[in-house]
Amino acid sequence: MKNLSAKLPHSPKYSLIIPIYNEQETISELYHRVSQIMNDLNGQVELILINDGSKDRSLELIRQLHQEDSRICYLSFARNFGHQTAVTAGLNFARGEAIIVLDADLQDPPELIPEMIDKWKQGYEVVYAQRIKRKQEGWFKRFTAYAFYRLLQLLADVTIPADTGDFCLMDRKVVDILNVMPERNRYIRGLRAWIGFRQTAVLFEREPRYAGTVKYTFRKSFSLALNSLISFSRVPLRISTYLGLLSAILALFMAFLVLYWRLIQTNSPVTGLATIMIAIFFLGSVQLICLGILGEYIGRVYEEVKGRPLYTLAEIVGFEQSHATDS
Repeated sequence: MKNLSAKLPHSPKYSLIIPIYNEQETISELYHRVSQIMNDLNGQVELILINDGSKDRSLELIRQLHQEDSRICYLSFARNFGHQTAVTAGLNFARGEAIIVLDADLQDPPELIPEMIDKWKQGYEVVYAQRIKRKQEGWFKRFTAYAFYRLLQLLADVTIPADTGDFCLMDRKVVDILNVMPERNRYIRGLRAWIGFRQTAVLFEREPRYAGTVKYTFRKSFSLALNSLISFSRVPLRISTYLGLLSAILALFMAFLVLYWRLIQTNSPVTGLATIMIAIFFLGSVQLICLGILGEYIGRVYEEVKGRPLYTLAEIVGFEQSHATDS
């Protein structure tokens, strides 16, 4: 979907994009803190809320906020399509010269936005928030996040900054490029790194979730991590080749051992059924791993060629007008 900025004579200068999924406990505080930042911004501003198929009162609260504040626009998906798709929809509809993406749980502090805008005014096209500390998160979460980002940096074809999420500011030219990129399995923080341009970090300590339950469960986080590795690295495919070569070398080695045992040590205790079973299980596991890796890549090709839209919208409200900053 093309962005709408060219269709309006008075497009806002700043667009704030916030995906919403079952966030009825946080929406009021979120608006309170974000609106203070919006009031201080020098220029027209719009706040784009994307309801990602919420099952609680989130959509009702979003409608109320739109009636109270004309700067608020919102999109409502026909069903849940996921966080990355919700961010993509916001980018498709954003009309600002600088576009800021943040989460609704207030772990991304809105108070960081003015500093990001200052960096943008200095000439940086991408300003991403980089976590230096995760407050009140368990050791397992911290360890897996640390390990994932370092593994991604090691394997990815482009340098994706460690300890960064989707909280960032992007220039209009960057968002325009993102909007014409056709891929469906989107990893926004990887795509913005792939695009290039001048990028810099703003450091912050990540606060605990303000209220409600964590939406990025371990299963969703693992799926996102796997998607990022498949999308930005061919190393898993090469692992299949390496495993095949390793199994071939081991098989050749075992052949020499079998000949040695048969000809020299006819009573060797390591011959027999146990050795055969170990070899079968090893070769079978290598084949299944290789098939799984190939299946991940083929599955992404299948998703791309179907050509379905990324999302379907039940409501599009507030984009027919320009939004002036309240003073």
